[in-house]
Amino acid sequence: MKKKKIGFLEAFSIGVGGMVGGGIFAVLGLTINLAKGAAPIAFIVAGVIALITAYSYVKLSLRYPSEGGSIEFIIQAFGNGWFSSIINNLLLISYVIMLALYAYAFGSYGSALLVGSDIPWIHKSLSVVVIVLFMLINLVGALFTGKAEDIMVFAKLFILIIFAGVGTLTIDMNHMATTQWMPMSSVITGGLIIFLAFEGFELIANTAKDIENPEKNLPLAYYSSVIFVIILYVWIAMVTVGNLSFEEAKTAQDYVLAKAAEPFFGEIGFVIIGIAALLSTASAINATLYGSGRTSYLIAKHGELPHSFEKQIKSGYEGMIIIALLSIIFTTLFDINNISVAGSIGFLIVFTLVNYANLKLYKETKANRFIAGVGALLGLIATMVLITYNLIHSPKSLITSGIVLSVVMLFSFIYYYIREKQNL
Repeated sequence: MKKKKIGFLEAFSIGVGGMVGGGIFAVLGLTINLAKGAAPIAFIVAGVIALITAYSYVKLSLRYPSEGGSIEFIIQAFGNGWFSSIINNLLLISYVIMLALYAYAFGSYGSALLVGSDIPWIHKSLSVVVIVLFMLINLVGALFTGKAEDIMVFAKLFILIIFAGVGTLTIDMNHMATTQWMPMSSVITGGLIIFLAFEGFELIANTAKDIENPEKNLPLAYYSSVIFVIILYVWIAMVTVGNLSFEEAKTAQDYVLAKAAEPFFGEIGFVIIGIAALLSTASAINATLYGSGRTSYLIAKHGELPHSFEKQIKSGYEGMIIIALLSIIFTTLFDINNISVAGSIGFLIVFTLVNYANLKLYKETKANRFIAGVGALLGLIATMVLITYNLIHSPKSLITSGIVLSVVMLFSFIYYYIREKQNL
């Protein structure tokens, strides 16, 4: 019997690497602005939704192990039709957008660290280089991908844990007193909006056919990675809220972690957090490329993308190359802030449907219908909250999201229609 290439540690690293990407650096300031002293509670709210959704991924991954992960689950639950085609292509474009977002963040921090400010040509050059670099690493093979992820994940976690550990010593607990909390409706809204900071654990599903002892390692990797990240995010939120005034956090919303490091690390704090940001976004790119390349191959295999995606170099790597190239186009030519909302909505729709798939297939997956149903409901609520929030605060981003989603639907419909005609 052929020995599997991915162990628990690599699967855990892919899950943590996918989650602790650009998300915590981008959304922490927004969360503090919405929840004030209850920001750590907002992360718990988001983490509980992620943990419930991870339950559905565990059950479905064990029953339907596949390189395509979420894609396979959607097809098993809804059939290989136009609806599945739309959802699966939506997932694919969401991966492209998230890769572009991670690369954009890498370029932003990289430029700031190199020259002290965000120089556009340096920023874009670094964004392109990091995508190409990790595409090449992934082409080497799953084992090398897993080992590279191990190194980056543990390096960035070491920095973030040092940040949190040292910062704990200077926390002012008065900042988190209940009198400093926003109304619970705002806290919950903050938690639902930042749910995408936990996006990435689903990439473990793509290792299901490569993993050693899946019955033991898959559930362990899912649950341990999500629980670990919940603890890490709550800890980081406590340190940030405890070391900054709410005004300081609002002023430095886009780089609030770097600002929070100044009280105990001084000016070197920005450099330390900048390095952590580079490692975080780089490992998220690595983990996402590993998962999305295989995803594109499975979509093509089921006839929902042109067959050029199906012609593998190695284990779906041609799809990975195309996704990397699309990500480069998105990160260099598009307004990332607007386009990222489309990615967030896309992932929330997919997570909602994966929970519903687990509910629908509960006899096959031996799942608890109540847990799966709650996951589907919470995913739907989170999607509506995200849309409503952006409708009020950033309507332009919803226009961009609408265009992206419309293009995906039109592409899926035209390709599916042509395919059906050819099969008649």
